[in-house]
Amino acid sequence: MHSLCLRANVACMLNRLLALVAFVSLACPTLAAAQGVTSSADPRATEAGRVILHQGGSAADAAIAMVAVLTLVEPQSSGIGGGGFMLHHNAGDGGISTIDGRETAPAAATPDRFLGPDGKPRGFMDVVPGGLSVGVPGNIRLMEMAHKKWGKLEWKALFQPAIDLAEGGFEVTPALHNWLVRFEPVWKDFPAARAIYHVDGKPAPVGTRLRNPAYAALLRDIAARGPDAFYRGANARAIRDAVARAPRNPATLTLQDLASYRARERPAVCTSYRIYKVCGMGPPSSGATTVFGILGMLEGWDMKAMGKDNPMSWHLLAEAMQLAYADRAAYLGDADFVDVPVKGLLDKSYLAERRRLISPYGAAGRYEPGTPPGATPRAAAPPVDEQGTTHFVAADAAGNVVSMTSTVESIFGSQLIANGYFLNNELTDFDFVPARDGVPTANRVQPGKRPLSSMSPTIVYGPDGKVVLAVGSAGGKRIIMHVTKTLIGVLDWGLDAKEAIALPNLFFGRQGVLIEDSEAGQAIAAKMQPFGYSFTPTDLGSKLNAIERTAEGMRGAADPRGPGTSAVDGAPPQG
Repeated sequence: MHSLCLRANVACMLNRLLALVAFVSLACPTLAAAQGVTSSADPRATEAGRVILHQGGSAADAAIAMVAVLTLVEPQSSGIGGGGFMLHHNAGDGGISTIDGRETAPAAATPDRFLGPDGKPRGFMDVVPGGLSVGVPGNIRLMEMAHKKWGKLEWKALFQPAIDLAEGGFEVTPALHNWLVRFEPVWKDFPAARAIYHVDGKPAPVGTRLRNPAYAALLRDIAARGPDAFYRGANARAIRDAVARAPRNPATLTLQDLASYRARERPAVCTSYRIYKVCGMGPPSSGATTVFGILGMLEGWDMKAMGKDNPMSWHLLAEAMQLAYADRAAYLGDADFVDVPVKGLLDKSYLAERRRLISPYGAAGRYEPGTPPGATPRAAAPPVDEQGTTHFVAADAAGNVVSMTSTVESIFGSQLIANGYFLNNELTDFDFVPARDGVPTANRVQPGKRPLSSMSPTIVYGPDGKVVLAVGSAGGKRIIMHVTKTLIGVLDWGLDAKEAIALPNLFFGRQGVLIEDSEAGQAIAAKMQPFGYSFTPTDLGSKLNAIERTAEGMRGAADPRGPGTSAVDGAPPQG
């Protein structure tokens, strides 16, 4: 009898212990989070980041490897010939840092750079191909700064995955093939691009294995000698010559322009949204101020109670979007050159004032910029297009998190090649019109200036101060909205990151509100007709990628609209 009671007591104690372990695992998800996670728009980049994490690398190390691989396998979108913004969460002290690797205008760039002989702005695609649109690339200096601050593996190890792919070969994806076909007419003037991506005079078919020995050789040099192998010497001369001898729009970008480039660490822009702290990039990114402006206006409504299927939710989002973009057009630019009223744009009283312009009964139809505290009068300029962008995220076993957006601006950037990679056309992100009615635009071209960007890498903290979500997207000026609807999906509507990413994308155009041409998008458009919108179903593709904290640990999520994947170190990749 005594032994039975003893066994019963032991069993009871064991059950209590197991229950306590289960409770601790749920209450303290970081205990289960000792795993590396990556997510990107291409499975080969996702895998490269995972490999680096598996080797003991940090989240920053993984991001660097992903930049190098994406240059090769997703050349239409990003690369070392372009620039980017990196957000980094430090698990040690809970701090957040940002690195600005945005391209800069060369010394020869003047405000009238994109004006024709008649003084009117030239067409966008008239100036994109060739040398006139090329800015000084910033990604390699960004990678250098990130590695010095947060790297764990040797610098040279981070380029090996890309070198292996460049030398051994990488397969052409359907997305890359489609862009090659679309740009075939443009490339009649760009033999260096055709030499890499065409086979027998035609765009390489899907599944073709391509090699890029010039890019591999450059990466070996950068790995061995450091970033100066990119910004000085043979590669710098290759960039200078590609710009100067461009078959279209030849221009001047000097060796001094390249040698003097520096990435900049800038303060993160953070605000509160309900119980969360949300952080992003400051100028020259318009991402944080515009995303947070939209959130600040929506904070006055109970978005959670309305839910994702309520047309009122989407109506309020559409109105707040257009008011925030009006402010973006008037006030945002490179803060090293113009006074950007960041605090004023995020001021809660100012956003409440903007919120009062939103009617719950119908669309305003006209959206003018406001006057945030501390703002000086500026001429508003129409937003410029931007398509060649990608986003990726990484978290390491220690809990460090990176959210990074990288771009060459348009598809294949300037179409110019230097040592196997595309050079950006980032200067077309400047306003083509330098002034309106005698008032300068904030984003006019100036030597050494960084063009305004919509890239919106974002990190969200919970009430406990721990990261709950890291997210970002591609999509040009639509990036801001892709990120915003994902944040609302997770923070207000209680969706997981994958579900929130899959929500219909929303934007605006001259024809009215643009809604993603999907079953869910069409359903929302039908419900919103009473609000007076003119809807245009269209392709609003995105490349959203995220990492979220769950009870089981950190988990990645990739956009279902493309081939992107996420991976947990030691687990199969997820689409």
